[in-house]
Amino acid sequence: MGARAVFFLPFLTLAVPAADFSFSEAQALLKSYCSPCHNSKLASGGFDVSRYATMKAILDEPRKMSSALRRVRENEMPPLGAKALPQREREQFVRWLDTALRTAACSDGVSPARQPVRRLNRNEYSATVRDLLNIHISAGRDLPVDGAGGEGFDNAAETLFLSPIHAEKYLEAAKQALHYGSKDPRSRARFLIAEPSAQVPPEAAARKILEAFLPRAFRRPAQLGEIEKFLRVFHAALSRREGFEEAILHTLQGVMVSPHFLFRLEEPNPDDQPRLVSDYEMASRLSYFLWGSMPDETLMELAAQGKLQDPAVLKEQATRMLKDSKSTEFAEQFIEQWLGTRELGRDIKPDPKLFAPYYEPEVQSGIRYEPILFFQEILAQNLSLLNLIDSKFTVVSNKLARYYGWNIEGLRQQPKRVEIPEGSPRGGLLGMAAIHAVTSLPQRTSPVLRGKWVLDALLGTPPPPPPPNVPELKEEHGAAPRTMRERLLQHRSNPACASCHNRIDPIGFGLENFDVIGRYRTEENGKPIDTQGELPDGARFQNLAEFKQALLAKRDLILRNLTAKLLGYALGRSLTLEDHCVVDQILRDLAAHDYSAHTLIHGVVLSVPFRYKPGRIPNLAVTSTN
Repeated sequence: MGARAVFFLPFLTLAVPAADFSFSEAQALLKSYCSPCHNSKLASGGFDVSRYATMKAILDEPRKMSSALRRVRENEMPPLGAKALPQREREQFVRWLDTALRTAACSDGVSPARQPVRRLNRNEYSATVRDLLNIHISAGRDLPVDGAGGEGFDNAAETLFLSPIHAEKYLEAAKQALHYGSKDPRSRARFLIAEPSAQVPPEAAARKILEAFLPRAFRRPAQLGEIEKFLRVFHAALSRREGFEEAILHTLQGVMVSPHFLFRLEEPNPDDQPRLVSDYEMASRLSYFLWGSMPDETLMELAAQGKLQDPAVLKEQATRMLKDSKSTEFAEQFIEQWLGTRELGRDIKPDPKLFAPYYEPEVQSGIRYEPILFFQEILAQNLSLLNLIDSKFTVVSNKLARYYGWNIEGLRQQPKRVEIPEGSPRGGLLGMAAIHAVTSLPQRTSPVLRGKWVLDALLGTPPPPPPPNVPELKEEHGAAPRTMRERLLQHRSNPACASCHNRIDPIGFGLENFDVIGRYRTEENGKPIDTQGELPDGARFQNLAEFKQALLAKRDLILRNLTAKLLGYALGRSLTLEDHCVVDQILRDLAAHDYSAHTLIHGVVLSVPFRYKPGRIPNLAVTSTN
């Protein structure tokens, strides 16, 4: 693990591996219950237990062992049909391995990981140009689409490289945005704050513009020589007989293609020990986390005053930012990527002939934005995160309310928070049409996709990919159509399919009361819909209400997944095992504060990986968080 300083926090005081369970007993358990499927020849899921003959081998692969631990803890391994692992031995093994991994990762402190250089992604670029120039067009609309990385988000550093096509697109995007802004009076007043006259020479006017523009664009004070560097660009443009406005716009274009604008650059830490990020770096970390855009004047002023190192100020600012309308950008980017609903209208499109009501513009828009605005409401009002599992309210427009069969007075085209009518099956994410549509095929529902979505997006325990050459579920055109449950039961009779489908399908059946586009139904092909199902740990449910209760009983697993996703999104990178120590602490805080949304956000903002940068000596832990 390397040398470390000590990080004094009570939650990192962990016990040594359980005394009632030894390494040799763990080896015997793995051999007896796991090796039939996870050996050197078969290695199902890429996991071979023979590789872990020593404690060092286990601790050398913490991520893989953490995944195995989670599967065993949730009764997913050994799978149904395999030799059953007695509950007492399961609990001993889980406690032993969990303690060993956490002890190795956390007992000597949390060290911040290196923050990779990160380019603004397409959405961040558009939002930053919008706020910099006060324009209301999408400047990044022609940029290449960014791929997902890290914890599944497109703001992850490992995917945000700069290609030649980016350079060309950025040059053109900046030119178009500046031209548009110069023609709009409100935008022009934001950045073209000076003009030459008899009393003001062109260079003086250009200098005044750059002195105001450059710190905002670079999100920090101008460094020595930077103003002069861009004044030389201005003079070069004048020497080509360009007018003042053409020359200054050309100069500002140069600012907007600088790495200091396009990338989120942070100064390296010259010390051996970890240190807090600078105030201006923290302003950017906060603003790109909670707004997906550049810092506003308040954050920049606090940075100038040296106040963004204060935990109380950080919490105050995070709360302020969550209540601002700009937090919609964060809610949209995080929710659509976490839940997969971004694909609606892209790769996922219900059949327009079979499901025409979905394509009414206000309905389609309402379906897409319901989970986004619902999450934003939870954040802004500091509500319980358990509302994500089940709630008594949602955020809808008049058209979407009628689509759901609700008669609610006072609704208009603009979505607003409403109480869900008594007796409605809606409430929480599982009651939203966006979830039903994104987990369906164009012509029919898919309990497989829905079960996989619950396992992956909610529980954070995605099933393995299907084995090769598995036959697809064929469409039926016979005289006696069957329900989806009946068809999948036959599909599961194939041994190649059964191992995964026995885990996935019983979850997806719980959502079969909703059709492809989220309309509630009680029959399919003239037969009653059977929604009884089962979670991987054996918890059974008869209907959607019981399904939600079963998920509420697994709240810690769901909130652990949410917290890990949010921390990964905030950091813009994959999480390390030590980052998961932070996740554990945030979960404890959530349980102690009724799962309030602000507790989650504050926990991320005040965490070691969010506030600190590592020193030159790797793996040194933070000695104090004050």
